[in-house]
Formats: sequence, C-alpha cells, structure tokens
Amino acid sequence: MHQLLTHQQMINNLKTHYGINVYELLQLPLGADLNAIIYKAKTWDQSYFVKLIYGHEHDAGLAILELLQQTKVPLIIPPVPTLQGQLLQRLDHATLIVQPFIDGQNCFSHILTAQQWIALGKSLKSIHAMPIPSSIQVQLRRETFSPQWRHTVQSFYHFFSGHCDLESVDDISQNLLNFLKLHAAEIHKLVNRAEALAKKSQVDISLYVLCHADLHGGNVLVDKHNALYLVDWDNPILAPKERDLMFIGGGVGNVWNKQNEVELFYKGYGEVNIDMNLLAYYRHERIVEDIAIYLQQILTTTDNNRLEMYQHLINMFKPRGVVEIAFETDKN
Repeated sequence: MHQLLTHQQMINNLKTHYGINVYELLQLPLGADLNAIIYKAKTWDQSYFVKLIYGHEHDAGLAILELLQQTKVPLIIPPVPTLQGQLLQRLDHATLIVQPFIDGQNCFSHILTAQQWIALGKSLKSIHAMPIPSSIQVQLRRETFSPQWRHTVQSFYHFFSGHCDLESVDDISQNLLNFLKLHAAEIHKLVNRAEALAKKSQVDISLYVLCHADLHGGNVLVDKHNALYLVDWDNPILAPKERDLMFIGGGVGNVWNKQNEVELFYKGYGEVNIDMNLLAYYRHERIVEDIAIYLQQILTTTDNNRLEMYQHLINMFKPRGVVEIAFETDKN
C-alpha cells in the first residue's frame, strides 16, 4: 500500500508542477477506482478537477484524450498541461492529472433531452470511427474475453450456500450473505451465460474500434449550459463497438433503461448492425465484474464504503435494472 499524499502535499504539487495556487482542496466521493482519489481544487478565479492515480498505468488514456482533442471530437475535457507542457505529472508511485472543473450533474441524476441523446450518439460514432495511430494502438488494451471476473465470483460461491461462519460477520456482511443465497440462481446464470457467450463471441480483431469502456450515466456530465462531456478516459480499449453500446439501454445505475432513449441515441449514432450475442455478453460480463468487485470489498475489507457498495449490488437486481435487462438481451 502506497503512502497517501496529504492535502498540503497535493496543494504543493499543484503549485510546483502546474503553477496553480490553491486556497481550498476538497476530496470528492466520486468513481469506483480504488487506486484513484478525486479532488476539487479551488483558486480565486477557477476550479480544477484533480485526479491522483496510484500506479503508472494510464498513459494510454491520456494519449487518447490528446488524440480526441486534436481531432476535435466533441464532449472531451482536455487536460491542463503542466508548466513543462506535459498532460500529466509523475509523482512517487502516482500520477497527477488536472482538468478544468465542470460544474454540473452526471446522468445518474440528470435526464438527457432528446437533443442530448442524439448528440451523445453522434459523438460516440465519431469516436468509434476514428483511426488510431499504431503508436497509440500498442499502448491500448485489447479485448480478450478474459474469464478473470467470472473466476472471481466463482471463488465466492461457498458464501452462496451458507458454508461460512455467519457469527463472525457484521450486519452488512450478514445482509449480503442472505442476499447472495436469495439470488444465487441468478448469479450462477449470469456467470454461466457470460462464459458461454464469451466462447461464441470471438470476433475479427480488425473490427475492433476505440471504446471508452465505461460509458454509463455517471461518466456523462451536463453543465449549467446543457453542454455534454464524456469523462473518465482512464481505461480505453480496442474492442467490438458493442463494448460501448451495451450501456445504451443497459440500465447501469438503474437509469438509461428506456426504449425511447435508445431510439434517440441511435438517431444520432446512425444505422448500425449490432451483434446481439456480443451485446448480451458485455451486459452479463459487466454485472459479473461489478459483483466480483463488490464481494471483494464487502466481504474481505473494512472499507468505509461497504454499505454503499452493498446498496449498489442489490440495486442491480431491481426491476428494469441491469440483471433483468441482461437476461432480456440474451435470446438463447
């Protein structure tokens, strides 16, 4: 575990490397990346979005941000350069990224208008159609249909059957274990169908496109002028277009689950042939990944966010949530 930087150390780094004189630094409860800390840095005339990422694995995302900025793809918030003109600042065991702070709401709480859905579709189409230089391609992840998250959930199967010491857990863990037993059949189905669909979904890598990879409502911001921004480019990937399209109508965060929204999005995106097996795979696999992450954090740590993670987990199984929609997408 790396030593976390203090607020004063962060303020000093922003002044030294960016020339930004911060009078207030607020840590924000945003994002699910356990290796990242988000801040709002206030100066007397502007505010900045500051991301401190432990580890050095986000160069590809920054290269993509720069490429999108150069090609004038809309919805992108460009990074603020350092005093040396770099898009990030290396620190000991961490990376510092600064962007202008967008004062607005994400789409977990903001309902997009028809025009905004169309604009989102147009922008994503331009991203998917963008040629990626080979120098950047070699930095990007590529879809491999890895079984990592399926195996992680399977490693927790003994909790589903109650084969654990329930007297040694707290209320959150007890509630979780009861929930797992109640929904064990659905979770087994999610894992098994994701595995089966992965085996059917080996596609020609020449058809891979640049994908954001986490295009849910929480990563689309709407400012006070109703402008859209697509944020969190930390983990882009070369993958089938369905890797991003699965979020449209997929119900992540119990939003974006209405048919009229899907129709408006594709009015902007344009006519497209969607591989329904791939779409079903990605919707199943995303749920399995989230379950794996939530189980790891709730059952094996003392993290302060455990109750919030538990709530996210149970919300996935609500009507018109991701589980119901994933099963509907799978026609087999």
